[in-house]
Amino acid sequence: MQSATATLSIPLPLAAQTQAPSATTEPSWVRTLLIVAAFAFLALFLFMPLVAVFTEALRKGWDAYIAAIVEPDALSAIRLTLIAAGIAVPLNLVFGVAAAWAIAKFEFRGKNILLTLIDLPFSVSPIISGLIYVLIFGAQGWIGQWLMDHDIQILFAVPGIVLATIFVTFPFVARELIPLMQTQGNEEEEAALVLGATGWQAFWKVTLPNIKWGLLYGVILCNARAMGEFGAVSVVSGHIRGETNTMPLHVEILYNEYNFSAAFAVASLLALLALVTLAIKSFIEWRLHRKDAIAISAGALS
Repeated sequence: MQSATATLSIPLPLAAQTQAPSATTEPSWVRTLLIVAAFAFLALFLFMPLVAVFTEALRKGWDAYIAAIVEPDALSAIRLTLIAAGIAVPLNLVFGVAAAWAIAKFEFRGKNILLTLIDLPFSVSPIISGLIYVLIFGAQGWIGQWLMDHDIQILFAVPGIVLATIFVTFPFVARELIPLMQTQGNEEEEAALVLGATGWQAFWKVTLPNIKWGLLYGVILCNARAMGEFGAVSVVSGHIRGETNTMPLHVEILYNEYNFSAAFAVASLLALLALVTLAIKSFIEWRLHRKDAIAISAGALS
């Protein structure tokens, strides 16, 4: 009995009495150095170029800035950019939702092949993707002669620009939604179907509300890439001034002509687009984190 009491009275080891130090704890000077290095990198490679764009754009004053933007070729480039993005983004929206829904909610043959094809534009250079359209629709391409016989022009026209834009942007919506839908699982949709809902009703009433912020996030990224695409569009556009030049191509032409003020003026519109995209992206991320935090709190309370 005494031995048992003695055993129980033995004090715990010192390691067990003290809390182990955190593996991520660093001296304050290390954290300060990393923060300073991060801000220095951002200032050098992000803020300074951004400031330079707007400084050069406004170097000759607001009158020259406005004149460069309302110039007919610039307006044509802006219009064509909006047309290409206005066609590519909705089509990629429909494809992305359908592909993500199929991949995340169902099992079928060829699922891995579909995933690979979705990632294809990420692994292929935009220049190569534009060249593919030249090999298909060009005068010496697979169906080029048939298109010429029927007076149908794809390359060096709006259809070619739209096709190239669609190709380089179609992964964004799908790739944003696939992991989100896989994380959410099928329980809510299955419950809706058990209660008598049809497949479309389950999609519109259950699936879509759960993915709306992720969907908006993917659409924003898709639109930003569509309006700023250069490589693929450059190959298929033909650089016809006032007809097949998008905003990035128009900036290149102005810069090559040493019209720096006008080039930076048009470029500032793309920079503003990037800033607006970044602001909306940050807002959506904040909403997503807030939604996750609310869901975690509700789960803990239940």
